[in-house]
Amino acid sequence: EVQLVESGGGLVQAGGSLRLSCAASGFTFDDYAIGWFRQAPGKEREGVSCISSAESITYYADSVKGRFTISSDNAKNTVYLQMNSLKPEDTGVYYCAAGRRNSWYCHYNGMNYWARGTLVTVSS
Repeated sequence: EVQLVESGGGLVQAGGSLRLSCAASGFTFDDYAIGWFRQAPGKEREGVSCISSAESITYYADSVKGRFTISSDNAKNTVYLQMNSLKPEDTGVYYCAAGRRNSWYCHYNGMNYWARGTLVTVSS
């Protein structure tokens, strides 16, 4: 059974940092890209950052470049999203997702499995 389990969300003041973790199980980690998506109230789910270690590909949305860093620990089947210099507009539910290698893309239509989401709230 495929499982993606997130942790690390919470409340932080603007300018602060959070680190999200996504632990994967039930599939061959190298066969999938892992991405982080977020959804604010009333808005579409957007791709924040994605990584495929096997394909040496990383992607960042323009809105987070220079502030967020995605990384992968293949020994632990875990992907991290380090979020620095957080802004109120970063607030939303953050979802971890997995997409099959060679067919994924960093959009909600490009992923095959989803975690339940973790809330990130950035106060001004």
